[in-house]
Amino acid sequence: MNFHQKRWEDPEISLAGLIDVVFLLLIFFMVSTSFTHQSEITVDLPEASATPIDDEAKPIEIIIDAEGRYYVNQKLLVNKQQETLIKAIERIRSEAQENTTDSIVISADANTPHQAVVTAMDAARQVGIFKVSLATKQVGSGH
Repeated sequence: MNFHQKRWEDPEISLAGLIDVVFLLLIFFMVSTSFTHQSEITVDLPEASATPIDDEAKPIEIIIDAEGRYYVNQKLLVNKQQETLIKAIERIRSEAQENTTDSIVISADANTPHQAVVTAMDAARQVGIFKVSLATKQVGSGH
């Protein structure tokens, strides 16, 4: 009986394959990364003042809910058509007589379709009202 114990030799690890894989991963990430370009346009945003609105000439209030329905001075319109909105604004202006309102405040739900807000702004322009405000709530005010 010949009992020879085989000695295990230390395995050799070839780093060439590992380096190739790391190099390919590096190339993949470099190619697939999207680079953002910072805008170089400087914009000076307007400031708002908290001046009270004259009580005699209150603005027309247009509320737009999440489904795009219009409420003019708290009254729901029968449809979402721009012509209906224009007629409602004109009716309110004619009822105001000497206290003709020349401004509109649009209060839109956060989920309102963008088109509904644009339609309301366009209706105001067609009636001849160019003072349009978008109502927002103050962040962090607790209201």
